[in-house]
Amino acid sequence: MQTVVILDCFTVEPSGLGVPPYLSTYVRNAWSALRRARPEADVRYVTIDDVRWCLVGGKPTVEPPLSDRLTYSTTVNRDTAIQLLRDAEIVVVIAGNAVPSVHLHAVNGSFEEIARALACTRGRRYLLGPLSTYALASPVEYAGLFDAVHTHTVTSGDLLLGSRRPADYEQTRRERDSFTGLVEQMPWRPIAELELYRGCTRRKFCDFCNEPAKSPLVAFREVEDVVTEAAQLYAAGIRNFRLGQQTCFFSYRNRDEDAIRALLGGIRERCPELEVLHIDNADPLAVAAPVGLRIAKLVAGYCTEGNCAPMGIESFDPVVIERNTLTCTPEILTRAVEHVNEAGAARGPGGLPMLLPGLNLIYGLPGETHGTHVANLRGLAGILDAGLLCHRTNVRLARAFPGTPLAALGEREPLPSAEHFPSWKADIDFTWDQPMKERVYPTGLRVPGLHSYFIGQGGTWWRRLGSYSIQIVERDAAVPRGTTGDLVVTGHAPRMIYGERVASAS
Repeated sequence: MQTVVILDCFTVEPSGLGVPPYLSTYVRNAWSALRRARPEADVRYVTIDDVRWCLVGGKPTVEPPLSDRLTYSTTVNRDTAIQLLRDAEIVVVIAGNAVPSVHLHAVNGSFEEIARALACTRGRRYLLGPLSTYALASPVEYAGLFDAVHTHTVTSGDLLLGSRRPADYEQTRRERDSFTGLVEQMPWRPIAELELYRGCTRRKFCDFCNEPAKSPLVAFREVEDVVTEAAQLYAAGIRNFRLGQQTCFFSYRNRDEDAIRALLGGIRERCPELEVLHIDNADPLAVAAPVGLRIAKLVAGYCTEGNCAPMGIESFDPVVIERNTLTCTPEILTRAVEHVNEAGAARGPGGLPMLLPGLNLIYGLPGETHGTHVANLRGLAGILDAGLLCHRTNVRLARAFPGTPLAALGEREPLPSAEHFPSWKADIDFTWDQPMKERVYPTGLRVPGLHSYFIGQGGTWWRRLGSYSIQIVERDAAVPRGTTGDLVVTGHAPRMIYGERVASAS
């Protein structure tokens, strides 16, 4: 039997996450296309961690019991990864970071690692995911590495040729089949990322965002199509879902309450024993509207607790807002945060709020001055002083993605954040993030249903699966990965909280 391989080097985009345990839309799309194009073939799923495992001699790169972030997400194929790549008729590489990302338990595959892995191959090689945009923008650098590239999707019909536009949803629906064989190759508990639509529903696009460059036109999936895919994943054994591969959950079907109710209710009906149902990405303009409050109540009512609606204010500085067509003002953001708090601040049976907002801030945008940081601190302080709750805050530097207005500016004079970003981020960590953690997760709060997932120098990290799930560190402990237990909060830090175990069961 001929072998074809999916080599997952992990993906990160503003509108989607493809780092295990997240099962990305790209991986599932490639799985369906390969099964349709080569029905007689054995389709294997291999991660870059499998390749690293083989290249260092079949062992982790750190001494146990410490967790190894370079080989953390190895599959059932880890011991034969190089052989599979060598013998495969086709290798589809999934890779690319559209935004900067750092993960405790993972390191996304680098260009050098991908090139080294493909040096083992003798078959045809195809690229799918955000890295394709960089490959097309720098053809000399990527020359000879791939036979074709796919920027959005791959189908059985265009696999060999490459593609620059996404396949329509009806075509991907026809190709989709069982995911059981894929999920069986993953020894972890996946959380499936589900896509609701492509493109951005705003009339004016933020200058830094890759989504309008990636998908200029909005295309919505039908409710039944999404629900059916969730049911197929559920049949394959998946119990955790995130509706996250789009720019704004609240804008699905143009903020259609009935469609969103049918979507959430349909998933609940077809996946009756699901463990996690979360969302990702929310446009504060949509959330701040009257319909936004009603949709937030639907999310809080149908989804599981610990949910997060991340919203991009990007900057509280009016100059930066205007220069980069950000459209969201501090006043709009405050109203959006209030709506999500009204709908979801109540705690669920596991002790966590049902739905809270998350905030995104970006430094390094045109128009930035030292006053930008002052404006950000004042804006965050206003939310804190109002007694509102926020689940998490993501602070990062801007990245110029090919095809965006920000990239079109070319080389620019360094902005203040080029020098001050670490200290500015620390300001936000200690004046905003830590006080908010203390408010949302007070000392003495018991958080049940956690599992240990990473052992580091400082202890064992615990979490639940979900959208930006909170991490609780049990200090000076080395608890085997996958152990379940309850922890009581004992202390706080900007990016995590500390706890002590009060009950556990393997």
